[in-house]
Amino acid sequence: MSRKCKLSGKKPLVGNNVSFSQKKTKRRQLPNLQNKRVYVPELDRTVRIRMSTRAMRTIDKIGLMTYLKKQGLQLKDVVS
Repeated sequence: MSRKCKLSGKKPLVGNNVSFSQKKTKRRQLPNLQNKRVYVPELDRTVRIRMSTRAMRTIDKIGLMTYLKKQGLQLKDVVS
């Protein structure tokens, strides 16, 4: 399973760990992905989606179907 949010498109970032002596080693910053069941009142059912916490906050505010429409996605694209 990829570490990418199906809704917002967030994916891992790459950077450096920098020690006190300024040695640099590669590191990855992973997005905060959660498995979540979301109720869709338009369909009168719940769906299970793996999404970032930022997408969760937005869905709480505007709803899942509105968010999908803004992103140009359909429900079948994001349901796991």
